[in-house]
Amino acid sequence: MSPIKNNLLKDATNGAMLSNTKLHQKLALPLIILSQLLGTSLWFSINGVWLPLSAEQQLTESDLGALTLAVQLGFIIGTLTLALTGLADRYRASQIFLFSSMVGAVVNALFILTVDIASIAWLLRFLTGLCLAGIYPMGMKLVISWVPRYAGSALAWLLAMLTLGTALPHLMRGITLDFSWQIPLLVSSLLALLGGLLVGWLGSGPHLPATASAHTLRSGLRALTRPKFRAVAVGYFGHCWELYAFWMLTPLLVLQPLTALNLPLSAVPWLAFFIIAIGSLGCIGGGLLTKRLPGLTVARLALFSSGSICLLYPLMTQLPAWILFALLLFWGLTVIADSPQFSALAAHFAPKENVGSALAIMNAIGFSLTLPAIWLTSNLWSIHNEWVTWLLLPGPIIGLWAMRKLSA
Repeated sequence: MSPIKNNLLKDATNGAMLSNTKLHQKLALPLIILSQLLGTSLWFSINGVWLPLSAEQQLTESDLGALTLAVQLGFIIGTLTLALTGLADRYRASQIFLFSSMVGAVVNALFILTVDIASIAWLLRFLTGLCLAGIYPMGMKLVISWVPRYAGSALAWLLAMLTLGTALPHLMRGITLDFSWQIPLLVSSLLALLGGLLVGWLGSGPHLPATASAHTLRSGLRALTRPKFRAVAVGYFGHCWELYAFWMLTPLLVLQPLTALNLPLSAVPWLAFFIIAIGSLGCIGGGLLTKRLPGLTVARLALFSSGSICLLYPLMTQLPAWILFALLLFWGLTVIADSPQFSALAAHFAPKENVGSALAIMNAIGFSLTLPAIWLTSNLWSIHNEWVTWLLLPGPIIGLWAMRKLSA
């Protein structure tokens, strides 16, 4: 081949690569956001079909807590593994996301075949949580790798999709009331698979190293020695204590006002969907507020608001049912609104070379705290009902206290 033709071929190749990069840049945030929605539909897939599943298998609220705990425990082990082995920084986030979505889709679907074998069903939910560790934290890292300048608002959209993904099983159950509970589970698996394929096509962004040298657990923990990162992390820990227990309790919290209005039980998945899904508006609204207020201020306001409802709700159960629904909607709106800001602040204050490990460690500790919160509230619900929400109050209080000296 002549030098002229060779140069022309190189120019054409470089031009195609540049065009492809620009296309990816434009599509990056929408695709990551959509993929996060689809992938996280695995998280509460069992909770969305809980009423027909529990009736068929004779399961209790404690069993619901155990299956939810299995997912949380799997997520914790997964994030710790990512940090301990350095996988979060050694491999491309898009590759981890794709692999986790594919495996998660399979184990979520297998639950249908093993639901009557308690130990295997629990194990499959644990494996689902393990896969989610490669979806949620890697989604955050993908955002930072593509749009670091707009991390706060971008992560607000990402967490909005996490919230919608959590609520999605309730919506799918509401839509498929005339079908068996297995259908929504299969749909969530297909959605997760699609989300993984989208991220696999997109790839990782140019603003973080594609790979890094192996880091140990110590590398991620070292970020906690930084006072500002530690303050944000403890705020996030308090947020986690409240959030996932509230999401787990949502189908139970709607029962009293639903009964007072003489509504059928078939309304539970619809109500649960709206209460959880409205949190996506809280995330987006919080992101918009950061254009006027510091992200730290937005996080404090959201944590204070959700904590206030956590305190007041058991004292207000004798009020008209529509007021209780309004309170639950406001709780759902504020309980997740601080999460994008915690993620953005943590990514900002973490060592740049260990962002993946630092975020993985923060997630692992935060989700570890969801275990006792979920266990306590699920096991004490049958005795104390709405009063168990007071057990979630220490989360917002400690979180706000930890951030008291952090300057906005």
